[in-house]
Amino acid sequence: MGLVFFQSVRVKIQHFAAAAMVILLPNLALTESAHGIAMYGAPALPPDFVSLPYANPDAPKGGSIVLGNTGGFDSLNPFTVKGTSPWQLSIFTHESLMGRSLDEPFTLYGLLAESVEVPDDRSWVEFTLRDSARFSDGSPVTIPDVMWSFKTLGTTGHPKYRGLWSKIDAMEQSGPSSIRFTFKEDNRELALLVGMRPILKAAQWEGKVFADAQLNDVPIGTGPYVVDSFEGGRFVSLKRNPDYWGAELPLRKGTHNFDTVRLDFYGDATALLEGFKAGYISAAREFNAERWNKRYNFPRALNGEVVKTEIPHQKPSGMTGFVINTRRAPFDDWRVREALIQAFNFEYINTTLTGGAQPRISSYFSNSVLAMKPGAATGRTLDLLQPFADTMPPGLIDGYTLPETNGRESNRKGIRAALSLLEQAGWTPVQGEMQNADGTPLTLTILLAQGSSEHKAIADIYLGALKRLGIRATVETTDDAQYVARTGKFDFDLTYYRRALSLSPGNEQQFYWGSEAAALQGSRNLMGATSPAVDAMVQAMLNAKGHDDFVAAVRALDRALMAGRYVIPFWQFTSGRIAHMREMQFPQTLPIYGDGPRYMPEVWWWQD
Repeated sequence: MGLVFFQSVRVKIQHFAAAAMVILLPNLALTESAHGIAMYGAPALPPDFVSLPYANPDAPKGGSIVLGNTGGFDSLNPFTVKGTSPWQLSIFTHESLMGRSLDEPFTLYGLLAESVEVPDDRSWVEFTLRDSARFSDGSPVTIPDVMWSFKTLGTTGHPKYRGLWSKIDAMEQSGPSSIRFTFKEDNRELALLVGMRPILKAAQWEGKVFADAQLNDVPIGTGPYVVDSFEGGRFVSLKRNPDYWGAELPLRKGTHNFDTVRLDFYGDATALLEGFKAGYISAAREFNAERWNKRYNFPRALNGEVVKTEIPHQKPSGMTGFVINTRRAPFDDWRVREALIQAFNFEYINTTLTGGAQPRISSYFSNSVLAMKPGAATGRTLDLLQPFADTMPPGLIDGYTLPETNGRESNRKGIRAALSLLEQAGWTPVQGEMQNADGTPLTLTILLAQGSSEHKAIADIYLGALKRLGIRATVETTDDAQYVARTGKFDFDLTYYRRALSLSPGNEQQFYWGSEAAALQGSRNLMGATSPAVDAMVQAMLNAKGHDDFVAAVRALDRALMAGRYVIPFWQFTSGRIAHMREMQFPQTLPIYGDGPRYMPEVWWWQD
């Protein structure tokens, strides 16, 4: 993609004394610049909006908070595949051309760019930079910075950035402060994805290899925070930039209110919770309902220094569970995967570990309008799936439902079903050991990261059921660096898996479970799905022209993923649980996406 500079042209009608001339240019649609862009329809907020609806524009600035992470880090560059960086870093320190509203399924408003322009067919998108946009070192954001960022991330950055780059046909400077992207395919989401790519300072990396950045090579961004200090593997301290260029933007009013945010790292979740109870951490998210009810009665909570807050949301459940690596035999057989699902006694595990308070994930998009409906597929969803009815495992058309047990530890019904499925797949118990016709035993290892105590507890209970089936199963734990490396190379049988999903799934779905991503090391397709049905449903979703077709395609995708039996699902979280210091305040208007990292601490503030 070469650099092309051309003067932005608008069709004008010139009135002359004798006649009117209309200048017509080929392939140029009549368009208008706008303050925002939505996946479908128009942005909810008008051009003159003051602040996001879930932010307090009058929130005071000040205060310092400490957040806890488990594990460690050996990189401060979140944009490459090399090393492990704090997951919050890019949110605090870097920005994109457009910013997202958490109160709309998929709408972007101008951030580094003051305006966006697209034709009706969204075959291209054009952004105009704000003159005031600055990096944290005070230098202006330029079109060459934007172009360098897209090319570098798209070619040598983390694999998650490369899919979009491959869909861009041309990247052209269209004016002194404007840039246009033209796309290779009919895909209306691409215009929004371009608006969400992080922008980095090109000059910082002159003479350096971006993909080989060392710990001290902290990428310069435009965000409201900068890295103030750090100690590898232990902490990162971020301070609010007093000269932050975007402080008065409507998208930023009432956000990023804390003077400092420190990220401290703990060996595991238990140590983190103890640090919070002792007052070393300012806020902690709790994902276990039983712990939420029983373990937050420590002195600082009883005397009011710590407050428990529950924040409901309307986002999909996503998928949490043990993912099965279908690249390896015998897990490439759906009957073996279904046997592993049948043997997983969810009701007993849920009662033991959470008091039975959390419902099970029933599909990838459960808890939302995008979730597949119970029973047989109908209407447009059926039309999309019908061509694959004979090539997919059972449940695609008729509907797939996870097994339910009576909650007893024995789970005889599930064990019987698992034995029958394994027998159909060619496995037979011989003197208490499951073997195939060659006498090879059925073995599996569940790979976990150190510090994942809850996942270890789930696995330990599960091992008992697998032993009853005659399967040799073990749990292997590794440090964070090894865990990231091994899962990135798909070196596991089963492992813990969490894939958050939004109300506006799009091109990232190809990276999550598309066939091309199955062989791409570092991709999110840990299960190794190579399903023509999944690929086709993702494409139908991306090509949808209206909301109804979009919903039908996502529900069809949900069915194809569940019928594939790629994951043994755990429980879902229909509300966020945050325990925090009483001085940490938040707006009473809640966004539809709830309590995610772009909500807490982004729109919270400190009030003595």
